[in-house]
Amino acid sequence: MDSKDRIVSLVEEKKDFFTNVSDRVWETPELGFMEYKSAATLMGALEAQGFKVEKGLAGIETAFSGTWGSGKPVIAFLGEFDALPSLSQKAALGTKDPVGPGGNGHGCGHNILGAASMSAATALKDYMSEKGVPGTVIYYGCPAEESGCGKTFMARDGVFDGCDVAITWHPGDTNSIMSGSTLANIHVRFWFTGKAAHAAASPHLGRSALDAAEIMNIGVNFLREHVIPEARIHYAFEDVGGGAPNVVQDSAQLLYFIRAPKNDQVMELYPRVVKCAEGAAHMTETQVRYEIITGLSDYIPNDTLAEVMSDCMQELGPQKFSDEARKVGDEMYATLTPANIRSGIASLSGHMDPAKAPEKVKEKLIADPFPYVKSSYVMPGSTDVGDVSYVVPTVQCGAVTQVIGTPGHSWQVTAQSCSALAHDGLVYGAETMALTGLRLLEKPELIEKAKAEHFRATRGIYNCPIPKEVKPLP
Repeated sequence: MDSKDRIVSLVEEKKDFFTNVSDRVWETPELGFMEYKSAATLMGALEAQGFKVEKGLAGIETAFSGTWGSGKPVIAFLGEFDALPSLSQKAALGTKDPVGPGGNGHGCGHNILGAASMSAATALKDYMSEKGVPGTVIYYGCPAEESGCGKTFMARDGVFDGCDVAITWHPGDTNSIMSGSTLANIHVRFWFTGKAAHAAASPHLGRSALDAAEIMNIGVNFLREHVIPEARIHYAFEDVGGGAPNVVQDSAQLLYFIRAPKNDQVMELYPRVVKCAEGAAHMTETQVRYEIITGLSDYIPNDTLAEVMSDCMQELGPQKFSDEARKVGDEMYATLTPANIRSGIASLSGHMDPAKAPEKVKEKLIADPFPYVKSSYVMPGSTDVGDVSYVVPTVQCGAVTQVIGTPGHSWQVTAQSCSALAHDGLVYGAETMALTGLRLLEKPELIEKAKAEHFRATRGIYNCPIPKEVKPLP
């Protein structure tokens, strides 16, 4: 049996164990930094597989690691497990039907993500133990990817500094290697304070914090014309000063996301947004204070690692789907709108001949592994995997756990994330990651090449977007 076949068999031998881990995390969907049950499930699984567990990384209760082996090289696997609000949904069901009204749900598939990364780490560990291969395998349990930027705090505190490479994946609708970058992002909270007064009898005595917040937003709307086209500035009201129209509101609170392709571009935009807030406060004779509460960096692709992972995916061949998984795919495909299907076609067009994509999407479940193609594309979203990629050479793939065209962060994702389809994708993602780790162990010169490429991209500099004094909060 060659090394690829042995990795596949090691993953397959423990498929039931890790699909059970995935389903247990799915059953306890928890938001960022509050994933206590999910973290406990994953840490228990690590201990059962012979890893030494360390809790409370970077001062975060739900951040942890599992380590096996010693010495170099150090191969890291990144796992996530946080859920999203208001995406509760019954498992494997092609009709929207929440488990509980307004409840949380794994609408991004992080239950599968964490379990598959652990499966990969375990398979590589078992292979190394069996063959006497030296090195260290570390699984990192990374909380709060969706909003809290758990990996950013971990990177800021040096958690990943000793690693040689980091390997991860994400559930999705294609088997492919992440080739582009992502948007850097900081989250800034603005507090406006004014003076309350009777809005009819004595409005002249009041100073409206809500007016200030609204004027700030108008200023930022005009600012958008004068920033780089790739930038994105979003806001949400967190406090509108109460619900009484006959009171001049003396408080208002806004949360802003400021995004751009690179960290330094975000930090150039930040003071310009602040000026809009300060100008609004000056105009309304209110006060404003502000604080960066979290943030994350752009993702830096590593071509060396991506090519290794792509070769591994091609070596594994097409993903296998059970009859039950195909049944789930048929039911979920029937829920998609024409716009969803067009989105699936657009996604496939990035991997294959665009003229053939419309016919290909009719397969519903895309088994093909698409080869890596280097790209300058910047994905219009953000991930804290970017901060890991600034610290250590990082590679990420996608594996099929969803029917093609499934909208992200949706009830359909939640439904599919606890199904036979998710289990098939978990296995394929784990095989790809474990085989990638093995190929790097077999050819350590590839690790050195990846490190050299990483240094050229970063010059060894990582400026964390979160200030040192900021602590992680739910």
